[in-house]
Amino acid sequence: MNKQDSQLLLKKYFESKSFTDHNINSFNKFIKFGMQRVVNEVGEIVPDILPIGVRDLRIKLGKIWVEKPIIKEADGSRRKIFPVEARLRNLTYEAPIMLEMSIIQGGEEKEKQVIHVGDMPIMLRSNNCYLHGMTREQLIEAGEDPDDPGAYFIINGTERVIVIVEDLVTNKLLVDEQKTGTYPYVGKIFSEDGQYNIPHTLEKSKDGTVYVSFTKLQKIPVVVLMKALGMTKDKDIIESISTDSKFSSDLYINIYEAKDLKKIEDALENIGKRMGIMIPEKRIERAEEVIDKFFLPHIGHSKESRMLKALFLARAVRKLLLVSYGDAEVDDKDHYSNKRLRLCGDLLENLFRFSFRMIIGDAKYNFERLVKRGKIPNLQSVIRSQLLTSRLRSALATGEWIGDRHGISQHLDRLNYFATLSHIRRVVSLLTASRENFEARDLHPTHWGRLCTSETPEGVNVGLRKNLAITCEISTEPEIGEDEIISKLKKLGLEKVG
Repeated sequence: MNKQDSQLLLKKYFESKSFTDHNINSFNKFIKFGMQRVVNEVGEIVPDILPIGVRDLRIKLGKIWVEKPIIKEADGSRRKIFPVEARLRNLTYEAPIMLEMSIIQGGEEKEKQVIHVGDMPIMLRSNNCYLHGMTREQLIEAGEDPDDPGAYFIINGTERVIVIVEDLVTNKLLVDEQKTGTYPYVGKIFSEDGQYNIPHTLEKSKDGTVYVSFTKLQKIPVVVLMKALGMTKDKDIIESISTDSKFSSDLYINIYEAKDLKKIEDALENIGKRMGIMIPEKRIERAEEVIDKFFLPHIGHSKESRMLKALFLARAVRKLLLVSYGDAEVDDKDHYSNKRLRLCGDLLENLFRFSFRMIIGDAKYNFERLVKRGKIPNLQSVIRSQLLTSRLRSALATGEWIGDRHGISQHLDRLNYFATLSHIRRVVSLLTASRENFEARDLHPTHWGRLCTSETPEGVNVGLRKNLAITCEISTEPEIGEDEIISKLKKLGLEKVG
């Protein structure tokens, strides 16, 4: 292909695409789906202190949405605000967050109110921005730059961009070989379901015993955990892992570790002891709670999910055995199929989840405090909207994110137009710059077409701070549910086994 043809192709490509589409689409998805998902996770507020004569009272959370940006003047008047005014007056370009809340008393809905719960900073050129859909002439008339790419925020008059964060894939077992130490083969799973992101470790010792570690539970023999999840028969455990005769000695050693545990309760009791719970009556209850809440949370939190967790664990052990016997290769952590790019929508959803749960806890406290005084509180009076607003503003203004992450939000580089586009398309690794991490810094064949091979800084950040390739696109479409995928696979001839 000659230079003229490639220029024509790129010109046609960028007539329908923008360099900043990935960020804008991700923010739109967060506003449309992510915020509602967070509200649905909370569901309702159940006060511990109720008004006199009331037995059952709950506050149900309904639909949430974000309006267009407005400004409240000193005289109390409200009007719409454009980004150019926010820059000149050192204001935050943000819009009200509205939430439907209703009081359910005795199973009946008493009243439904639309409550202002806080303000959300709005990304320029997103669906909630006034610049969205405006023509070039309209933008010039409004005092805006018609060539500005958008995809950033204005916080206290300062332009801030949320960089793309490169992270390891979640909910997938990655097996690695350790050259030194007691455990030659180690598998890791980062189990994430939105509320939790919990690292799990599977370790195979030199004698063949496999141990599982997560949260406060360390080095639990895998068969003990599988029995606690409901798979009590040794035959079922072996069949779910592998019937290959070459693994029989390893499987026998693991089965022998839990030979005395015949019932689910015995295994739960064993786990309770390992947790250091001294009260015998509480051991089983606490063990069940930890397994349901913190063990592979992406599969589920209910009692019904335990068998699925046992089967997932069996598959993970099988992969660990295959790698240890040389029948499967160790996973390459630098392969881009084992990486995920966290866009601004994902990062804002994590921040919003933390902040929203905090204001819900505060609302519950305020409700109970007013009930104690003998008042039936108004819903708007128990929500302190400034609490949510200040959390969101502060994180975007400083770059200090939840999970002890720093530099997520950065001051937008306005040195020139290319520097601005480069900053919006920047990909940052969370690995520490002071460590060597040679392999993580190297170019990988799977970067081709995804990441720019040339644009990376010299010095300690080389290979850790990268940029998207010029025609790289990131999928930000709404997630397809498991049920929909399974139904489509069944139409293609998939049959359920067992």
